[in-house]
Amino acid sequence: MSSFKEHPLRAALTAEMHARPHAPLQAPAEVSHIVAITGEETAEKDIEHLRKLCQAFKVSPPASDASQFDADLGPFRVKWERHTEFSTYTLMTEKPFDRPFKEAPATRAPADWLAAIPGEVVTALHIACESRDMPVRDAVDVAAAFDNNDVVGGHVIEGRGFIWTDYRVHADGFMRVLIRELDLSPSSLGRLLRRAAELETYRMMAMLSLPLARDARPEIATLEQQLSGILQELAGSGSTSDERELLARLSSVAAETERISASLNYRFSASRAYQELVRQRAAALRLERQPGLQPMTEYLYARFDPAMETRDNLARRIETLSRRVARASDLLRTRVDVALEAQNRDLLESMNRRAHMQLRLQQTVEGLSVVAISYYALGLVGYLLKGLKTAHLLPIPTDEALAIAILPVVGLVWWAVHAVRKTIVKRGPSLD
Repeated sequence: MSSFKEHPLRAALTAEMHARPHAPLQAPAEVSHIVAITGEETAEKDIEHLRKLCQAFKVSPPASDASQFDADLGPFRVKWERHTEFSTYTLMTEKPFDRPFKEAPATRAPADWLAAIPGEVVTALHIACESRDMPVRDAVDVAAAFDNNDVVGGHVIEGRGFIWTDYRVHADGFMRVLIRELDLSPSSLGRLLRRAAELETYRMMAMLSLPLARDARPEIATLEQQLSGILQELAGSGSTSDERELLARLSSVAAETERISASLNYRFSASRAYQELVRQRAAALRLERQPGLQPMTEYLYARFDPAMETRDNLARRIETLSRRVARASDLLRTRVDVALEAQNRDLLESMNRRAHMQLRLQQTVEGLSVVAISYYALGLVGYLLKGLKTAHLLPIPTDEALAIAILPVVGLVWWAVHAVRKTIVKRGPSLD
């Protein structure tokens, strides 16, 4: 044992290199490959389903936390693998056959078990592999194996094998692939069969984005038209109320765009990842063109690439629409803000004018208040002077004394009013 301290993930990451190994096969052999989408949930339903199959054939079931399972059930061998959002069931037999696909391994599995596979089946594929010592099929025999449909194919793995398919779902619900082993070891044949199965699996998983893209195109087109109409109205808008109404409509377009983008983002991202896997698996076949036969990968890409371009085109349109909506929103908000600032400026100017008028009126009222208060104050002073005169305490006539008192009284009243006003202005609007 080594003395160094290992990273806690070392063992798990090393085991990942050996996860999902291919199953070696000896030709002649037949394979039924079924892929069911189950979502990113636990594999409990898959494992329970496998337990029923194992119980029917009296074989030990998989562990409750298994992510793959491989067992020989007698009539066929079953290999189950759990992936991120789908599970694969591969049934295999190694025996001679006269007519490929007629007695595929899936025909030996319980029909009720096949019908109850958890999830939704997206790929079902029969692969028949002939050995090099079996009679060579001519073009007519090959077409007959595919119900006389047009087939595509070619030499694979540097001429060590041959592959045919028609890319059609037949009456039993399965697609068909015919392989002739020319110089392949069981391990190489197992890898070839796995690549062929994965090529179809990942092709279908990538193509799941196409219907979504097609369904979303009319919605995006409608939103693009709405945005164009809003921008045209914005160019001719002359009032803040119009711009606010346009901003509300633009916000609705933005929300709908984000909703569509969010609903497509996961599937589109997954589709791009599967697209890369399709190209890797197709390249791994090392297909060579044969006279009179269209290469399988050429046929695949002729249909597959436009589908992926449709997805990418819609993704670009959504991204462009989002940017246009963002720019239009910024422009509208800027115009609304500028208009509101102009209104606020006008309002402040109006308030300043009213405040100035109120100040003038206050000053006028203040002057009148001084006069009125002084008048009443002088009346009181007059009564005081009359009393002093009666008491012989005033040496001058009452009228003269009252006249002398006018200026001091008015001055005192004016000073008192101004002192009160300054106190109020100094304290401001405080409620203390």
